Amino acid sequence: MAYAPYDPKVLLGELLREARELPGGKKTQQAVATMLGKERTTVAKGETGDQVPILAVLEEWLDKLEIHGLARSAILKMHRLARFMELDPSDIAVAPWYPTEARAHTLRYWASTVVPGIVQTPAYAEELYRAAGFSVARIAESLQVRLGRQGILMRDDAPDITIVIWEAVLFHHQIGTREVMREQCARLLEVSEMPTVNLHVLPSSGANAGLGGAIGLAATDDAPELLVSDGLVEDQLTQDPARVRKARTTFSRVRSDARNRADSRDVLVEATERWK
Repeated sequence: MAYAPYDPKVLLGELLREARELPGGKKTQQAVATMLGKERTTVAKGETGDQVPILAVLEEWLDKLEIHGLARSAILKMHRLARFMELDPSDIAVAPWYPTEARAHTLRYWASTVVPGIVQTPAYAEELYRAAGFSVARIAESLQVRLGRQGILMRDDAPDITIVIWEAVLFHHQIGTREVMREQCARLLEVSEMPTVNLHVLPSSGANAGLGGAIGLAATDDAPELLVSDGLVEDQLTQDPARVRKARTTFSRVRSDARNRADSRDVLVEATERWK
């Protein structure tokens, strides 16, 4: 794939190659790949700009090469720019959500039609991307981003996360095969047992306050709370106090009407059995 010389993907690759070839610690691409537990082509594509590694892989890459200080900061900033440039134009409006989500101390998600991305399995997410008309390359990239985001759940300093899912999503909105749904419900059951996650299932009978669309809220120490919500054509991102307050109220209502954690886990067990 050809890139302009100022393409951030190419520049990131050059920085990674230079880091690998630093005097006193020069290594082959295969040596770096072995340290990362990856194929050599992963390192090769990263150094040519053909493939931008997800942040977790890049962090480990830099650790193995013992890159610290200003050099590490420069590479991470170039990586951020390279990832941003890979976004589809329709995704750019919500791009700031990802770094905010990653450093939030409190996260809240409400889902009325599909399982929130933060807890989707790869197979479930792939079905959604395919239905949206994504190319094979874009599906692969989007899966990398989505799975990278889910590292939040496993951090030692994981944020306080509350997820409310409409029961219809578990029993009536089949995404992919029955096996895909069974695996997804099992994953939700696993997540529901994490100490930093509060997962609640809202009964599907009757109308509810959240039928207008999905909501994501991220609260950090250094900025106003950020809202990502469903739009008619694409997701909307805002810190407007009035809109954030309205979304917070909607979330509180669906959370109040949802089952408690223990009862929600019982529903997840039932849903997992339902798709066998």
